[in-house]
Amino acid sequence: VQLQASGGGLVQAGGSLRLSCERSDRTYSSHVMAWFRQAPGKEREFVAAISWRGNINYADSVEGRFTISRVNSDSTTYLQMNTLKPEDTAVYYCAAQTSLYYNANRLPDYWGQGTQVTVSS
Repeated sequence: VQLQASGGGLVQAGGSLRLSCERSDRTYSSHVMAWFRQAPGKEREFVAAISWRGNINYADSVEGRFTISRVNSDSTTYLQMNTLKPEDTAVYYCAAQTSLYYNANRLPDYWGQGTQVTVSS
């Protein structure tokens, strides 16, 4: 399974970005897709996840600002990020968990290479 994340960049605080994650295989529709991020000097943290049925989980820090979505027909997952803050600066990773619903007690099974998001103040 290969995950390809894209859409990162430099944006001013208050701005928006949309990240995309393309998946290479056809088992996409039965897995949970998720986004994680890692800021410099910090541990990787959960951002959002969406199940094959559309059940969604968000980290408290992004709730109301970020929106995760997926298009099963083209194996793509999106993360719409609005009202960005400098503390959102991180490398964002696309990930897949081989389960029907997101399990916070288990790390994803597959990871993409990451895309840098930088929010200037």
